[in-house]
Amino acid sequence: MLHLIHNGFRAPTKEAADLKEELEKRGIKVLVEVNDGYKTVDLGIPGAKLNIEIDGIQHLTSPQQIVADLARGYYSNKLGYNTMHIPNEMIRLHLEAIANALAEASKIREQKIHIHLTKD
Repeated sequence: MLHLIHNGFRAPTKEAADLKEELEKRGIKVLVEVNDGYKTVDLGIPGAKLNIEIDGIQHLTSPQQIVADLARGYYSNKLGYNTMHIPNEMIRLHLEAIANALAEASKIREQKIHIHLTKD
């Protein structure tokens, strides 16, 4: 699915918007279409240093896209962020379960980040 441009910003896909809404219901602060200096990330959870890409099939079937995704992941990792790729279809079929797991994982990561920062 193509992203539509609204006021200079890309609108999220339906799957990204649905996941954002479900994560926010679970108390997670989520940013949409965040530019990290290298790329635009579908969803970002800054407190957990987690990027979420909601991917179409080309991310699994195009060698060029796979190489580009690896480079993008490397860049994010250098900034201290990890990137999770979730296929659109998985969001459509398992939205609640994915939102539950991501919300809990985000809380765990936030606690670990907080502990690490307070030790330094």
